[in-house]
Amino acid sequence: MVKYKLLRRILFISQLLCFGLTLSSQSATKLWYNQAATQFEESLVLGNGKMGASVFGGVEMDKIYLNDATLWSGEPVDPNMNPEAYKNIPAIREALKNEDYKLADQLQKQVQGKFSESFAPLGTFSIDFKHKGAFQKYYRELNIADAISKVTYEMDGVTYSREYLVSNPAKVMVIKLSSNKKGALSFEINFKSLLKHKFSNSNNTLQAKGYAPVKAEPNYRGNMPNAVVFDEQKGTRFTALFSVKNTDGVISSTDSTISLNAGTEALVFISVATSFNGFDKNPATEGINDVAIAEQQIKKALAKPYETLKNEHLADYHHFFNRVNLNLGKTEAPDLPTDERLKRYAEGKEDKNLEILYFQYGRYLLISSSRTAGVPANLQGIWNPYLRPPWSSNYTTNINVEENYWLAENTNLSEMHVPMMGFIKNIATTGTVTAKTFFGVQNGWAACHNSDIWAMSNPVGDFGNGDPNWANWYMGGTWLSTHLWEHFVFTQDKKFLKEEGYPLMKGAVQFCLEWLVADKNGKLITSPSTSPEAKYINARGYEGATLYGSTADLAMIKELLIQTIKASEILDIDVEFRQKMKSVLDQLHPYQVGAKGHLQEWYYDWADAEPLHRHQTHLFGLYPGNHISPDKTPELANACRKTLELKGDETTGWSKGWRINLWARLWDGNHSYKMFRELLNYVDPIASQTNYSGGGGTYPNLFDAHPPFQIDGNFGGAAAVVEMLMQSSDNKIHLLPALPDAWDSGSINGICARGGFEVSMDWNNGSLKKIKIYSKVGGKTTLISGNKQKQISLKKGKSIELAW
Repeated sequence: MVKYKLLRRILFISQLLCFGLTLSSQSATKLWYNQAATQFEESLVLGNGKMGASVFGGVEMDKIYLNDATLWSGEPVDPNMNPEAYKNIPAIREALKNEDYKLADQLQKQVQGKFSESFAPLGTFSIDFKHKGAFQKYYRELNIADAISKVTYEMDGVTYSREYLVSNPAKVMVIKLSSNKKGALSFEINFKSLLKHKFSNSNNTLQAKGYAPVKAEPNYRGNMPNAVVFDEQKGTRFTALFSVKNTDGVISSTDSTISLNAGTEALVFISVATSFNGFDKNPATEGINDVAIAEQQIKKALAKPYETLKNEHLADYHHFFNRVNLNLGKTEAPDLPTDERLKRYAEGKEDKNLEILYFQYGRYLLISSSRTAGVPANLQGIWNPYLRPPWSSNYTTNINVEENYWLAENTNLSEMHVPMMGFIKNIATTGTVTAKTFFGVQNGWAACHNSDIWAMSNPVGDFGNGDPNWANWYMGGTWLSTHLWEHFVFTQDKKFLKEEGYPLMKGAVQFCLEWLVADKNGKLITSPSTSPEAKYINARGYEGATLYGSTADLAMIKELLIQTIKASEILDIDVEFRQKMKSVLDQLHPYQVGAKGHLQEWYYDWADAEPLHRHQTHLFGLYPGNHISPDKTPELANACRKTLELKGDETTGWSKGWRINLWARLWDGNHSYKMFRELLNYVDPIASQTNYSGGGGTYPNLFDAHPPFQIDGNFGGAAAVVEMLMQSSDNKIHLLPALPDAWDSGSINGICARGGFEVSMDWNNGSLKKIKIYSKVGGKTTLISGNKQKQISLKKGKSIELAW
């Protein structure tokens, strides 16, 4: 009866649209379409934080791309790959001292190592439904409130339904297939993979067992010999199991397929596992038993009724997703398929629930992709069909992996931040060797531009073939370490800070203290340095990347020093080291405002080779850092504003997500909102094409279009919604600091502020009306909105409601 009512509603909507009429109140939690996906960027993605599934929902043939967060090419990295690279550092510094930037660029190439490995596709699972002909009333949805996808359609008078979920409690994917006519359901399942694999079949359970490449070169290196190398004795092993549980009909199987004939309802179970056993364990010789794990998972799942599996999945998922609710007031937007909805929105029309949907979709993606210890969400989360995916679908530490986690704490998903904490611990291990062998620094640890599941920390470039403007960037460890402090300052978990956070932060600081050198004025700078992926044009007309004292380097070092000093004070340890940090902080080369009123990116007021460049890393102190703000440092905030004005608003997806946050930190809600709307510009599905100049946007399935797909734009855009509505520091919470005119009335519940507070509030006509503050650990803070301030003090577990 429910299905019948749903189909009637769809028919009713289609009739309204045919007559040019509209139906209001589009969903804020559902993506839906009236056709199947034909491209990856149209598929609906599911995940349990480890296993990823991209569902196409085809009628005759349904296909699902499968991934596992721990299935990568390669094996543990040898961080000692270029043991004498550090010997080039003095010569580079001498070249820079002599202002010979061309020579410095050339010498930088000697401080390079291998490229990262690539996130691998597990394979494509297919369901052939053994029916052909015309169909009607097709409907496909993803309900992000439940993390469940559905497909329904009619053919020859029969209604067919599918329900898909990927369960974290059960560690399996379950697909429920049904028809409303007895015996009308027939299908055959099979699996294909770009990885090496073999099939077997036992008790109507299909097993695919294989292994990932030992090497997969980045896709941007183009066609080259041995770009992908398989070695039967090396690489991560995987097992994928597929089983069918039927209520009626006849099941049959071959070595590579399972079929159901003349059934009415059936369940398909998919269980995957890999031999990955940590970043430092050889997955071929020291791996975990992927076969046993996959078998145990599917055995337990098969023993439970579907409703039990579904209810356990819902309880687990709701525990996280339901923490935050956003309402932006009345909407008159029509009830359209999501792709049509995006196109309408791109015309400038109102759709507040689409804006809520995009925000909550970011939270959905993080819950779905970041629940594996030590394995954070990568450039594509956990969804990738390519053997050589864009930028290896790796961990790009000069913005992208960090942007993935900007929403973790403030949207109340702190648990999803934990995999990042584990990854930082891993990369600090390899980074200790990198600090010595690449930079000649004996204490602390360093990380560079790219990393992977093996926690690779070296500069990339294939030992001299990379352009220094992207290959030679050395502040990855500095930026990553700020996430440790963010995790603490939101949670107030002193045990974490003492045992995990502070030691890693201190190690990153130790590297910086040894890496810094004095400039001609006695101020401390980095040398050599670059500004991520950007180039300057110096006074002599040379276009280069290597310099000394880049603003981005110094901004990150300053932020890390401020944080680590506070951490040592909270823990009441390392007094002597703390004084050294304070001394260095005072000696850092200060920010410079250029002739155009902008914040200089370079030590000198040089021109940018690409004035509209997508990176704006020198604005780090404004966001995601906290030491530049309109109230504390108005001159520097104005310089950041001028920089953004000069760069313009047209940029790639992840960069637009960053700029929305930057404008929010400047308390310019209308500019933030303008760019937020642009982030949702509809982009046609494409293959794996890079387009830096075309600008970013959003694909039909709400994936961020860099283009191509990069998930960081989704996460950055979602984080920016909270930044517009609330900003916090250690002891202040700014409420509605960048509220756009378009969101003049609304409410939000459950977002988190620094200091261990949870915030809910209502506003109307652009002004705060009511606020509720809950303290997780007890503490004091000052609430600020407009010209009003209120100091509050709460005990642990207590809350207060205030009319404003």
